[in-house]
Amino acid sequence: MELQEKEGTHAVNIVLIGMRGAGKSSVSRRLSALTRRPVLSTDLLISYEQGGLAIPHILARNGGNWRAFRRLEREVVVKVAKMDQVIIDCGGGVVVDIGNTGEEIYAHDKIDLLRQKGQIVWLRGEIHRLLEKVQGDANRPALAARESLLEMMQRRLPFYERAADRIVDIENKSRKELALEILALFPMIPTRRKRQESRS
Repeated sequence: MELQEKEGTHAVNIVLIGMRGAGKSSVSRRLSALTRRPVLSTDLLISYEQGGLAIPHILARNGGNWRAFRRLEREVVVKVAKMDQVIIDCGGGVVVDIGNTGEEIYAHDKIDLLRQKGQIVWLRGEIHRLLEKVQGDANRPALAARESLLEMMQRRLPFYERAADRIVDIENKSRKELALEILALFPMIPTRRKRQESRS
């Protein structure tokens, strides 16, 4: 489906991507409150389908195998990408798959699925600030010992840029401001304010 066609319908999904700590989940909840659309979190759905295990525990159960986790992520993306009129809160690594030699590569398949009914918005933040925010967070999965979080973030930057239909810079903005900025990119989507104005 062409981007122009999707922009002509209020059914388009809002798909949020971004690095760890970018605030995707909180911005998604703000968007949900403004649009009355449900939020589908890929990480939460993966956890649900794995018996409620947190992501670090899912990885530990698979011996730290990120390839296995990316397969689980793709299965969830296939499902959420079929939905209409939803907000999709993607895990930070949705833009990557694992190559034949274990390296991260751009996730053509997952991104193409998300684009079928949605537009992808990258919440872009300053890497060093995001790094400070997420370091030491036990709820976030650990990376390979050979690589620092900073190196991973820097390597993924072109993947986010490639995946994004729209880019919203997050620095020095509240979650409410970010949600309103995103909605301004989707004037076809009804909001509570628009519904109230239409009734008056």
